[in-house]
Amino acid sequence: MNDKKVKVAIIGAGTAGLSAFKEVYKVTPDCVLVNGGPYGTTCARVGCMPSKVFIQIANNFHNRHSFKQQGINNSDKLTLDKVEMMKYVRSLRDSFVSGVLKSIGKIGDKNIEGFARFVEPNVLVVEGRKVIADTIIIANGSSPTIPKLWQDYRDKIITTDDIFEQEILHDDMAVIGAGAIGLELGLALSRMDINVTMAEGTEFIGGLSDPVVNQYAVNTIKEDLNLYTGHMANLSYTDNDLELSCKQEKCIVNKALVAIGRKPNIHNLGLENIGIELNEKGIPEVDYNTLQIKNVPIFIAGDVNGHRPILHEAADEGRIAGYNAVRSKAQCFRRRTSLSIAFTEPQIVIAGKRYKEIEKLPHIIGATTFDNQSRSRIMHKNKGILRIYAEPQWGKLLGAEMMVPEGEYIGHLLAWAIQKELTAFEVLNMPFYHPTVLEGLRSAIRDLASKVKNHTQKFELAPCD
Repeated sequence: MNDKKVKVAIIGAGTAGLSAFKEVYKVTPDCVLVNGGPYGTTCARVGCMPSKVFIQIANNFHNRHSFKQQGINNSDKLTLDKVEMMKYVRSLRDSFVSGVLKSIGKIGDKNIEGFARFVEPNVLVVEGRKVIADTIIIANGSSPTIPKLWQDYRDKIITTDDIFEQEILHDDMAVIGAGAIGLELGLALSRMDINVTMAEGTEFIGGLSDPVVNQYAVNTIKEDLNLYTGHMANLSYTDNDLELSCKQEKCIVNKALVAIGRKPNIHNLGLENIGIELNEKGIPEVDYNTLQIKNVPIFIAGDVNGHRPILHEAADEGRIAGYNAVRSKAQCFRRRTSLSIAFTEPQIVIAGKRYKEIEKLPHIIGATTFDNQSRSRIMHKNKGILRIYAEPQWGKLLGAEMMVPEGEYIGHLLAWAIQKELTAFEVLNMPFYHPTVLEGLRSAIRDLASKVKNHTQKFELAPCD
């Protein structure tokens, strides 16, 4: 096979890689996409899309518990066929993936299948063939982490990469890890009437750092499943099942979903062959505003850099890397305000700065609960807490942590307001329709405004010029 010489080579056909390819192609068609392993993106194949189908079914089924008080009878006769349910999840998953595969098909011979490995800073070897590029973008994603101690139990362990391939779901399951993914899937399993025991090594769950919001979240999750925090879990064989030990508690489970994070797919690229040093996390030194690896014409984007492993961030990073890869000087780009959402019930959302980033700085907090919020009561979702952080002098919004109904929308509005550097008073000038869950946001903003030092605005409507 002949060597291939191009201006840009992109490793990985996930969200970041495809975004980078599109950005490069705007400037030059002299590029290739190199991909080892399955196509279809992590999001569409095993991540955000099939998991949301899974979660939606679980919540639909769980809602039957509130039917009787609304005059909807015979809800106790509803059942869930888990085999058919999993087929449905896979059918929608396949539909999402097919859209990605169509875009791959349009790339044609610029798509090279195979795993890439560096032999020089601008030379890759792919299935015995050299790809020589002026610039290279690494965007080959991440993989689920399973501790070495548990490799012997692999037949009893499932990960987020293979949960949707399960033909059946067992009656007793463990979930190891209470990050966003573990919480989402664990809560969904519980709402499908599966007995779930969840273990988290830290005291905090769902990426939260605000102790008040975290305690509320822990208490809320415990209403649905067995949750143990603050102690590492241990798994061991017992007959044909697994024994989960955490704190002083032990239980027998049929399967364990391990959701303790994902590791960047960086280690098999051969970066050590070209003199690139890796930090303690195994990642090269990267300028996260340009995404260039220090002193070499190599960029690294998406989950593989371990910076912000979320789809919209991966897409942005792919665009940044692709833009810079075809220019003589790397351009620094301002990143969007951070926004993360765990699709629990209620949803756990972090917008802007987390509590741990501002707790030692001058700040004020506006807070509210949703237990008596009118629209939330109507929807039988009246649980939740919202805490918003601002600088104390003028009330400029800094960040928020919450566990609230319809949090995906509240989080978006707050992230937009934070990015626009709005104050609490400027947000209160905006319309809030009644009755909506967003009135809960207004309650927290009002509480925040009352604590601002320069609290000169006494009326929420802005005066005419």
